[in-house]
Amino acid sequence: MKKINLNGDWLMRSTANNEWLETSVPGSVMNDLLRHGKINDPFYRDNEDEAFEIASKDYEYIREFSLTEEFINHEHIVIRFEGLDTLSEIILNGNLLAKTNNMHRTYEFDVKPFLIAGTNELKITLFSPINFITEKQKETNLSGVGDAIEGYPHLRKGHSMFGWDWGPQIPDLGIWRNVSILAWDLARIDDVYVSQEHRENNVGVQVRVNVNECEGPLQLAVNLFSPSGEKILSKVTKMKTQQTVSFEVTDPQLWWPNGYGEQPLYQVEVLVSNDSLLLDRKTLTIGLRTINVKHEPDQWGKSFEFEVNGLSIFAMGANYIPEDNLLARNSAERTERLIDDCVAANFNMIRVWGGGIYPEDYFFDLCDRKGIIVWQDFMFACSMYDLNEEFRETVEQEVIDNVKRIRHHASLGIWCGNNEVEEAWVYWGNMPDDDYKHKADYIKLFEFIIPELVKVLDPQTFYWSSSPSSGGGFNEPRNPNEGDMHYWEVWHGLKPFTEYQKFHFRFCSEFGFQSFPSMKTIHSFTEPEDRNIFSYVMEKHQKNGAANGKILFYLSENFLYPKDFDSLLYASQILQAEAIKYGVEHWRRNRGRCMGSLYWQLNDCWPVASWSSIDYYGRWKALHYFAKKFYSPVLLSLREDGTDVEIHVTNDSLTKVNARVEWKLRKHTSEVLQEGSIQSEVDSLTAKQCERLSFAEYLTQETMRTTYLECTLYVNGEEKTVTTLLFTKPKHFKFLNPDFSLEVAETNETFEITLSSAALAKYIELDLTIADCKFSENYFDLSAGNQKTVVVNKESVSEGLTLEAFKEQLKIRSVFDIAQTPVGKRDCK
Repeated sequence: MKKINLNGDWLMRSTANNEWLETSVPGSVMNDLLRHGKINDPFYRDNEDEAFEIASKDYEYIREFSLTEEFINHEHIVIRFEGLDTLSEIILNGNLLAKTNNMHRTYEFDVKPFLIAGTNELKITLFSPINFITEKQKETNLSGVGDAIEGYPHLRKGHSMFGWDWGPQIPDLGIWRNVSILAWDLARIDDVYVSQEHRENNVGVQVRVNVNECEGPLQLAVNLFSPSGEKILSKVTKMKTQQTVSFEVTDPQLWWPNGYGEQPLYQVEVLVSNDSLLLDRKTLTIGLRTINVKHEPDQWGKSFEFEVNGLSIFAMGANYIPEDNLLARNSAERTERLIDDCVAANFNMIRVWGGGIYPEDYFFDLCDRKGIIVWQDFMFACSMYDLNEEFRETVEQEVIDNVKRIRHHASLGIWCGNNEVEEAWVYWGNMPDDDYKHKADYIKLFEFIIPELVKVLDPQTFYWSSSPSSGGGFNEPRNPNEGDMHYWEVWHGLKPFTEYQKFHFRFCSEFGFQSFPSMKTIHSFTEPEDRNIFSYVMEKHQKNGAANGKILFYLSENFLYPKDFDSLLYASQILQAEAIKYGVEHWRRNRGRCMGSLYWQLNDCWPVASWSSIDYYGRWKALHYFAKKFYSPVLLSLREDGTDVEIHVTNDSLTKVNARVEWKLRKHTSEVLQEGSIQSEVDSLTAKQCERLSFAEYLTQETMRTTYLECTLYVNGEEKTVTTLLFTKPKHFKFLNPDFSLEVAETNETFEITLSSAALAKYIELDLTIADCKFSENYFDLSAGNQKTVVVNKESVSEGLTLEAFKEQLKIRSVFDIAQTPVGKRDCK
């Protein structure tokens, strides 16, 4: 098969004028208008408002390409569009080729009748998504989320591009994935499906190959390469249009999620030829593993847990949204940094949320290599859908295209029909209960059409109809004892963090808490006069209408009123981190009953106040540093019960651990009042309460404000973590000036910061004033008399800094600084 790449230079214009602009494919209208200086940065201040007008126009893309006589004489020639966003008309050499209506699909069209030797012209008109959904909504009123442009469920386009409660209303359009022309004569590989059968010490691998209709016999060769690249198995056979080849892999190297083992990857190579010529070749990278979801009756209700290679794992991770509202700015390098950040925080799972897009192939490749299980939603979220004939046809093909594209990946763990649609029908009140037509459409689409397609196309991957759900059929989708759960009473319901302890969800696939991004991120989209959370610009970058009030409510419950804007940003991130930590630690203490925690959300698609743990520019918030600790394989967690404290160790590693916890009851000066040591063996994949301590004789209403508990965990003799517990809210604790001392040293690869404190310092934040970097630990606590060394790898620093420049930019603060300005110097030595 021959391929001509049509990516690269195109021309683009609005149909409202005659000015052609040089553009790049893959790309988008707004990204190219921005690149040419024709529009303002839509992420800056309130420029988002200009996007509505831009997306209300139609645009033309055009390019010429040359073909030889030899090429156009091939028997079969198709043009392949891997992503057209979204409503398009395709004209080739003046002939109408096709119209498209789904950005999630891969389209192929026969072009042989329309091609000529020499110069050919391809023109694609992209029609306004806003105009389309506006007219459709007049015909059929479909409910959706209030933060998006009304009518978006009518169009198979990433919903959040129309706005969400964390995203802007910037419905960009463009040719967003590859374009190519494919030509062949005798045969082309149509499909390759790999299935596995695991037995003791060997794995059966079946490779089913389909080719297009072909006269005469073909030769099929299938090769299997080991993770080291060595060809270990090979088979050659005759075929016509379909053939299955089977291998037995002895002593297989199994693929494991992050934290449970390695991620060895095998390669399957498929070659189709006739007697004299190689006709087509396709390769797939696979991992040998089993991933099952156990949804079975048990003593608490019905389980929901992921089982990998026979081991039940506790899923730890977050929800992933599109990385940029202008999709043309996404890249494999950017995604790799994000996935690396997940690995650094001990994730083993990411949920691809259903209101965005199906990720690029490189996303799954990265998850394969780095051991991140992917929960993959189909792209439906929070909305009603009208299952008319046209909609059904395009959705069915969307499912086929994406299941075939993604199914071979070792990281794929589950297909899920939608995000919160079943829940919305039952609980939200904006979908009429007597709208029997659209309610029936829901059942048809998510409980019959899609699962039947998945059953045929990918029978070895578990299908779940909706998230959250107890199993479908509108039957109690919020049942805490069955299926997965989205819990929002902490945050939307203004419940205290302690509310998490009332629930033992089987799998919590959404829960979250908002915070503001860092001051450096706020500087990227504001002017000085904007830097107030209730300013017009700050509220344009806060898409949840009640969120700023919620942050201030929780702030008033926990911390002193911040002395300035920057302190408010810092306090909001501490609140967020503590909220999520409270829930995760509770569920991990109840491992076995609860088997998963995916917080909302991992990342941002623009600079904004949101639920993310990593902001748009890749800066870790306090939550991501906390996640690194609360998702650690061996977790120390403390549960306060009045004047008593339970000490728990959760062991999600594959080996039994010898855990030693050294505890000290201290005054706020860090003077030790009482101390002790606890020794306990904790079996693998279990949670254990190691001790319950009582401090009634020390704790009164007054002394609770000056007393804290410090615990240090040693695993097999090695210090792992230090955690502290206050017996009152931070706003009531009598923090003393920590009067930090810092020393910074340099090695060839690192900067090393050693600090000490004159008293208990809580939530110590390290940052650089201009550059960005990642600290080995941040937002930590430190008692007087202890030292802490924090390492910064130079490769994580965004610009080259000398030791003196690093010292100059380094800044430090703690909870004491929220309301007060410390007296004393904090110079680096």
